[in-house]
Amino acid sequence: MAEPRAPGPLVYSIAAHRGFADALVAGLVPRYREEGFGLARLTLLVPSSRAARTLTEAFIRHAGENGEGGLLMPRMIAVGDLDLDEKLGAALDPLGAADIPPACDPVRRWLTLDRLIAEARAEEGMSPLPGRARLNLAREMARTMDRLLVEEKEVEDLLGEAVMDSVAGLAEHWKRSIRLFGLVNIRWQMALNARGEVDAATRRNMLFDHAAKRWRETPPPHPIIAAGVTSASPALARLLRVVASLPQGAVVLPDLDLTMDAAAWDELGLAGASQEPGGPVFGAEDAVTHPQYHLKLLLNRMGVNRAEVQPWHRRGIAAADPARSRAISALFLPPQASRSWSTLEPKDRRLDGVRLLASATIEEEAQAIALLVRQQLEVPEKRIAVVTADRGLARRVAQHLERWHIAADDSAGRPLALTPAGRLFGLLAEIAANDPDPANLVAAFGHPLVQSWDGLARGDWLRGLRAFDRQLRGPSPAPGMEPLRAAAAKAKIVEWWEEAEVLVAPLADWPQEIALAEALTRFAVAAEAFARSAIWEREDGRALGHLVEDLRGTAEALGTMIETADLAGVLRDAMEPVAVRPGYGGHPRVAIYGLLEARMARADLVICGGLNEGSWPQPAGADALLAPAVLRALGVPGADFRIGLAAHDLAGAMGAPQVVLSRSLRDAEGPTLPSRFLLRVEALLGADLDKEHRERTIPAILPHLDRLRPTAEPYPRPAPDPAPSLRDVPIKVTALDRLLGDPYQFYAQAILDLRRLDPLAADPFSDPALRGTLVHEILDGWHKAKERQPGLALAPYAAAHFREQRVHPLFRALWQPRLIAALERFEGWIEADASEKGRTVLATEISGEMEVDGVKVQGRADRIDRLADGTLGIVDYKTGRVPSKEEVKAGFALQLGLLGLIAERGRFADNDTGRVVQGAATAFEYWSFKKDDGSFGKRETPMKVGQAKKGLTPEEFLPHHLEKLRFAISEYVKGRAPFRARENPDYKGYTDYDQLMRLEEWLVRLTEKEAKP
Repeated sequence: MAEPRAPGPLVYSIAAHRGFADALVAGLVPRYREEGFGLARLTLLVPSSRAARTLTEAFIRHAGENGEGGLLMPRMIAVGDLDLDEKLGAALDPLGAADIPPACDPVRRWLTLDRLIAEARAEEGMSPLPGRARLNLAREMARTMDRLLVEEKEVEDLLGEAVMDSVAGLAEHWKRSIRLFGLVNIRWQMALNARGEVDAATRRNMLFDHAAKRWRETPPPHPIIAAGVTSASPALARLLRVVASLPQGAVVLPDLDLTMDAAAWDELGLAGASQEPGGPVFGAEDAVTHPQYHLKLLLNRMGVNRAEVQPWHRRGIAAADPARSRAISALFLPPQASRSWSTLEPKDRRLDGVRLLASATIEEEAQAIALLVRQQLEVPEKRIAVVTADRGLARRVAQHLERWHIAADDSAGRPLALTPAGRLFGLLAEIAANDPDPANLVAAFGHPLVQSWDGLARGDWLRGLRAFDRQLRGPSPAPGMEPLRAAAAKAKIVEWWEEAEVLVAPLADWPQEIALAEALTRFAVAAEAFARSAIWEREDGRALGHLVEDLRGTAEALGTMIETADLAGVLRDAMEPVAVRPGYGGHPRVAIYGLLEARMARADLVICGGLNEGSWPQPAGADALLAPAVLRALGVPGADFRIGLAAHDLAGAMGAPQVVLSRSLRDAEGPTLPSRFLLRVEALLGADLDKEHRERTIPAILPHLDRLRPTAEPYPRPAPDPAPSLRDVPIKVTALDRLLGDPYQFYAQAILDLRRLDPLAADPFSDPALRGTLVHEILDGWHKAKERQPGLALAPYAAAHFREQRVHPLFRALWQPRLIAALERFEGWIEADASEKGRTVLATEISGEMEVDGVKVQGRADRIDRLADGTLGIVDYKTGRVPSKEEVKAGFALQLGLLGLIAERGRFADNDTGRVVQGAATAFEYWSFKKDDGSFGKRETPMKVGQAKKGLTPEEFLPHHLEKLRFAISEYVKGRAPFRARENPDYKGYTDYDQLMRLEEWLVRLTEKEAKP
């Protein structure tokens, strides 16, 4: 900025390879530093508070490089990028703008729009929206209003001729959406006028215009420089034009391409400049996704020609090869101009220092990036920045760096909903919204903030929680507190539950609709009961406190009501946009940035991670209220405009001395597509890509990152051979099938005593044992009750049992009718057998035992009947599949016959009544709940009787079972046969122990020869 100054606006561009922040400081310090005042007289207009922090660090680095002990800093004002949800313009208030109305509170606007939407939809005859959907629509509507206000568009502009013409060809849902938006917007503006307020975006525009007018009329005596501001909003563009024209003013833009030829520049499109008076300012063919498009839009609105922009004359500490800028310019050329690639000279394709890294998975990508950071930290004073829009990848990188004790905080922060305080608050809302279900209860009780003030007390608390967790495993219990109390009693943790119930009781039995302010108060009280003051202490707690107080106060003033079922979703939606950023204290030479935070920052090595479609660039979400054609007619940039910003971010990052562009072939959801930007890099590099630009060192080192283990031998088919003393275990009648079909399962269950751990709040329909347990309890209780009440009907008794057991409502609604229908059929068969055949029920749910060859055989019979000839009939109730006669013959369904052997060779005894059942069994039946003849309920026998052509004859039945039993005892219990996994592949057993036997590792190698015992 040499003197004397030339007439006209003074606008500079700092090329990407120079490093914006360091290059800017290198030019500002010698030009504006004054003896005794330093840079204190200089005012910098910067895009955001993050940009101010980046420039501060650059000033400090410059002072350190020059051996200076201290430096007075310039004043920095964050005027903001209006496209990026920053709070802008507040620093301009002291400019004597007392006549500008105050801005309305954003939370008040959100909740007021919620009410206005409900009223407008009712008047338009539209169906009411649920609370969460309505609040989300209000949030979207506020975002669209701001978007229009930033572009200085009013409600009346929606009624303009151009907009009406564009609306005519739209679908009906767009027309309804635009009409609703207009009605709500008009009523909102009336409400604002009544309170003497304006929208925040409107007030910022007023402040910018006020400052522009004041500085134009009375230029300030001190220098004013706008640095890095790229927002193209009309009001800010007018202010930048004034700043550029001040005697001591200038505008410095980041990476405006001054080498792009005129044809390519024109190909970007209209960019806010109509070709004729009153014509459109945005064309359908505008290259809004180009990284230079928003800068062209800004220059057009400033009234500055690109030829008037001068290159910055200084370079930063971490400047790169200037040749890289020519390649970056060529890389992002618009479609027609991209044809010049075929004639580009090698020097214009050079991307020296740029490497490409591809990883198989996102986890491997994070590990590779962390290793690359660790490697580069060995170079003294080298600064490394990881830039990614994927917050999941950023968190993974930070976690991998911790293995080397490298603290690299993600400056983009985490959503409040994912922080400890936010997660606890969200869990409490889930409990209130969905009743105290096991999964949310266990998660809330086990949260790290609960009992965190006392380590010993937390240990006792967690021991009780583990017992409670174990008891709740399985099908989800019925709603309400009573089933939870019963579970705590069964787990023998009554005292623990009494303390826990005090915490959770305020969250149960809420009304269907509640005042939002009251709900937030209840949540705050409950959170303090769970975590005391720890809920509010850290950064996330303070952010949560601010959110709750703002939302609660405004909701109370407006009387906002919300459905209880929507509370959890509403709070999650409110917390999601709130970013909780870490404090200082990370590694001084490592930074992890989001795209916004990375702007203006510079490092010696920049790693751009997550270069996949959907991440970089992120999807350009269409405006839910205004169609793209309407936006073009209004003169507002479309949603694809943000893709151009993402492209500009990548172009700026690629200006670093060393750059690594990284992506993963798969993420958590499946295969990924490479970013369109990365594809252009690969296309530009052509044949040089694999020869010079592939990152090969890190992928080669990565497999050796952890301790190198020898290659594992192929895992053999398990065949454990426990000692004789361990083999001597009782055999249950339900376990002999396993012992013969899959001995390993018997070994795991009977010898190792391992049981499957069911999930919390499991789907009741996925557990056939639940149906079986209910049926057995109903029939057993009914038979016993009939002894006291002979005429007791089964159906009413079963319905009462369903109510008493508080079965899950959905399970009860779907299964109770069909179960009761089958039970009524059972009742008819029992009565018919008694009257016609003299067959009576002798005992139900009775346990028996016998000893065979020195081994106890135990079992429980569902029902034992006394037949007319004095022999016994064994009945087994089946709510699932009934074993076939072939399975019985093969030895894979031996329960019925073993129960008959116990009756014959041992005895059944009821400990409560003292009843003993013994005798020969001649009838064996399955009573199942499957359909037969159009009705639920069927009885069948596994024996070959009557017209049956398959199965064992009555004479063969029990000897066959005894033979199988003695074989199993001699081979496995008393013998030394190994408990080989999947001994018989035809056995249709359980799969509970497949992971324990590592089935998938050896099953594929199982040859026909090995499969045979």
